[in-house]
Amino acid sequence: MQVDEALLTKLEKLSFLKISDDKREEIINQMSEIVSFVDNLSKLNTDGVDETFAMSDASTHLRVDTPSCDANVNDNILKNAPQSADHFFIVPKIIE
Repeated sequence: MQVDEALLTKLEKLSFLKISDDKREEIINQMSEIVSFVDNLSKLNTDGVDETFAMSDASTHLRVDTPSCDANVNDNILKNAPQSADHFFIVPKIIE
């Protein structure tokens, strides 16, 4: 696949990005390097490699979900607030 100005313009429209004119050539070169790397991967000989060699039937180990409460957490958070009272943040009124 060849990365050129037309492809970059199309990708720019699809991604809703605006690429400045002074960066276009640099981005085209970087994208060309990425595409050539992926092309090298497609040339790898995978004969004899099982299609599911990276898959495992083992499930993900999950931790026990036990609720806990540490009262110091609230105090540690609120001590960084500019204003607090009765374990709540005090903020300016924004609704009139």
